[in-house]
Parts: sequence; C-alpha cells; structure tokens
Amino acid sequence: MRIRPATPAELPALQDIERAAGAPFRDLGMPEIADDEPPALDVLEHYRRAGRCWVASDAQDRPVAYLLAESVDGALHIEQVSVHPRAARRGVGRALLAHAADRAREEGLTDLTLTTFTEVPWNAPYYERLGFRPLPEADLTPGLRAIRATEAGLGLDRWPRVCMRKPL
Repeated sequence: MRIRPATPAELPALQDIERAAGAPFRDLGMPEIADDEPPALDVLEHYRRAGRCWVASDAQDRPVAYLLAESVDGALHIEQVSVHPRAARRGVGRALLAHAADRAREEGLTDLTLTTFTEVPWNAPYYERLGFRPLPEADLTPGLRAIRATEAGLGLDRWPRVCMRKPL
C-alpha cells in the first residue's frame, strides 16, 4: 500500500470508494448515510489542489481509500476518511491518518481533529483506539463549532455525533 496525493483522473474513483464505504451504514439503520452522495468532483478537486486529498493505493496503484483534510483553528481537520470495503480491516485508514498527522506536524499544526458518529463501531470507537479523544462542547474552537453547525444543517445530528481531537 502506498499513500500519495490523488490525481485529477482519480477523483471519480474516490466517489466510487465513498459509495462503497457508505453501504455498511444501511445495516446500522442509517440508510440516509448509506445513500448520501459522495463529495462532488469540484469539492474533491478543491482538496486535491490544496494538497489535502491523499489516497491509499493498491499494488496496481489504484486508490482503495482516501482522506480529505483542511486546516481549522491550528489543527488539521479530517473532513473525510473512506476505505473501500474490500480494503477494510488492513490498516489502510490508520495509515492515511498517520500520513495526515505527519503532514500536519510538517506544517506546525498541533492536533488532528474530526467529527464522527459515536455509535458506529468504525467511527468514534475506532478513532479512540487510535488516540483521538472526545472534545467537550465547551472546548470546541470556532471552526469546529461552524463545522458542527453545518453538519446539523445537513441532518447528521439525527444520530449522536462528537468532535474528537488527537494531539500531535
């Protein structure tokens, strides 16, 4: 497995990864998440051009997972991590997060942050095993508050969610 920046030609494949990675949410009674459309190509291109869209590629150098990130209040905020189910449970997500942490350190950022579902086994419980800790509401930065407000506006608060942070 190799972690590298996504290429423009790979962006449609990232949408396919997102759709496949979302399917297991259906089994948890979250069909709206399973059916949610992946980020649009122009959104993916925005992250790619900013140097914040990385892929994990297989032996044939085809993407099997991706991570999107942005700088938010002195931290690298993980906007999305998606792993195709056929590549799941092999450390691919962990490798992408480690790569993001390395890039954040190089930029002088102090933490990784993310928002996620608390009751989805491959969400908050997984991130806790990787060293992320839930952030109390009072500790949310202005940028994280804005992200949470956007998520609430999209209806994601229908299921319990949390902001998490991992110090670097």
